[in-house]
Amino acid sequence: MSCATFNVAVSLNLHGCNKNAVSKSIGFRHHTTFHKFSSLFFETLNLSSTDRSFVRNTPSRAFHSVFKCAAQNSEKSPSVGVDTENNSERVTVLVIGGGGREHALCYALQRSPSCDTVLCAPGNAGIASSGNATCISDLDVSDGASVISFCQKRGVGLVVVGPEAPLVAGLTNELVKAGIPAFGPSAEAAALEGSKNFMKNLCDKYNIPTAKYKTFTDPSAAKKYIQEQGAPIVIKADGLAAGKGVTVAMTLEEAYKAVDSMLVQGDFGSAGCRVIVEEFLEGEEASFFALVDGENAIPLESAQDHKRVGDGDTGPNTGGMGAYSPAPILTKELQSIVMDSIIIPTVKGMSAEGSKFVGVLYAGLMIEKKSGMPKLIEYNVRFGDPECQVLMVRLESDLVQVLLAACRGELNGVSLKWSPGSAMVVVMASNGYPGSYQKGTVIENLEEAEVVAPGIKIFHAGTAFDSEGRFIATGGRVLGVTAKGNDLEEACDRAYRAVENVNWPGGFYRRDIGWRALPQKQYAKKE
Repeated sequence: MSCATFNVAVSLNLHGCNKNAVSKSIGFRHHTTFHKFSSLFFETLNLSSTDRSFVRNTPSRAFHSVFKCAAQNSEKSPSVGVDTENNSERVTVLVIGGGGREHALCYALQRSPSCDTVLCAPGNAGIASSGNATCISDLDVSDGASVISFCQKRGVGLVVVGPEAPLVAGLTNELVKAGIPAFGPSAEAAALEGSKNFMKNLCDKYNIPTAKYKTFTDPSAAKKYIQEQGAPIVIKADGLAAGKGVTVAMTLEEAYKAVDSMLVQGDFGSAGCRVIVEEFLEGEEASFFALVDGENAIPLESAQDHKRVGDGDTGPNTGGMGAYSPAPILTKELQSIVMDSIIIPTVKGMSAEGSKFVGVLYAGLMIEKKSGMPKLIEYNVRFGDPECQVLMVRLESDLVQVLLAACRGELNGVSLKWSPGSAMVVVMASNGYPGSYQKGTVIENLEEAEVVAPGIKIFHAGTAFDSEGRFIATGGRVLGVTAKGNDLEEACDRAYRAVENVNWPGGFYRRDIGWRALPQKQYAKKE
C-alpha cells in the first residue's frame, strides 16, 4: 500500500477527533484492530484485501488510535431531554472508580454531545484500551485534596463518583466545598447505603414500606430473636461489605452461622459489628433507579439483576451475575407506586433530616408474592453493577447535562430518552467467585466476541495487561458482556453468542440470565 493511501486513511479518521484523546491512546499497550471501523473506512477507500491486511497488522499504535477516535465520534448520542441547544458548554468529566459500572458510565458520558473529554481514575486496562476514557491510574482517589488539585489543573467541570466507598468517606463533600460539581451524595446522605440500620430507621420514621427487622450487636440476643422468628430469615451486616454482607438463611443453623461470622469472628470487620435480622420476603426482586437533585427525583428505566451465583438463583449471593432492562415485573403502575411510596418519601425525609440527597438512589425491591406490592429491601447510593451497564447502553439523552442538572438542583421538568427494545449483560467471573479465586488468568478473543452480532459492548470490571500485552483477570467479577436487541430474546441471544466467543478457561458465567422474563426454551440451547 502506498504511503499516500495510508496518509489519506489517517487524515479521514483524524477529522474532528480530540487530539488529546489520540495522543493519549497512542501509549496503549494492548494491540487493538478495531474491525468495526476499519472495515467501513477500507470500503470508503476501496482498498484491496492485501492493503487491508497490511493496515490491520501494522504495528503503529497511532494508526489504531485514530480508529478509536472515529469510534468515539461515530457513537455520539443526540442531546435529548435537557436543553443544550443554546449551551456551548463542553465539559471535561472525571469518573471515580475502576470497575464495570465505571466503564459503562465512561461509555455513556463519552457519547454525550456536551462532553469534551472523559477521564477515569484509576480506571482499568479495558477502559483504557476501549477509547471510552483516558485512565489516570496514579491519582489517589481516597485523598480529597489530590482529587481537587487534579480537577483544578485539568479544568474538570463534573466529577461522577462511581463506587460507594468514596461517597461514604465524603469525597463529594470536599469537591462541592471546593466549587467542583460532583454527582453523588454527601457522606451524611450516603449513610442510606453505609448503614442499613440508618436506612431502616428512616423507613420507620417516614412510613416507607420495608421488611420487619431488628438490629443487634450481641450474638446471643440475635440468635434468640432468630429462634423466635424461625427460618427462612435474612441476616445483614450493617455496613459496607462489597455486596457480600447478606445471608438468606433457609435454616436456623445457617442463620446462627451468619451471626457468628459477623459478630463473633469479625469476617466483615467494622461493617459486621452490628447486624440486621430481617423477615424473609417471598416474591421477585427488582432494581429501581432514580436521579435525585436534593428535592426532585426522576426515574430511570427499570432493570433486574441476578444476585445468586448459580443457575436457577442458587448458591451464595454475589455483587450480581447479570441483568436486563427493562424488567417486565416493574409495570408502569408499579413504577408509579415505587416513586410515590418509596423514592419521594425518602428524598423528602432526607431533606427534612438536613441531609439532602444528590445522586442516584438505587432501590433494591421485593415485589411481594402475596400482595403484588413493592417493599424496600435496601438502598444503594450509586448506579448498580451490573444494572448500570444495561441502562447506559440504552440511554440516549446527554448524560453530562442530566447529571449537571442534578448537581444544580434543576431536575424538575427534565425527561430522559431511552432506546427501544431491551438490553442484557452477562457477567463473566473468575472460577471460585464469590469465594477465593485465582488472579492473572489470561483472557483472549475479546475483539472477535464484540463483533459476532450488532449491539454488543464488553465492559471491563477487573482486567489488567500482562507483560505480553494480553488481558488478564484481576478480580472476581471481570467482564460484563452486554448486548442490545429489539426484544429481550434477541438481546439474550446476542449476549450469549459473544460470551461463548470469549476464550477464558479461568472464568465462568450463569447460563440463565433473564430466565424470569424469557420462555424456558430460550435456555435449552445453552445447556
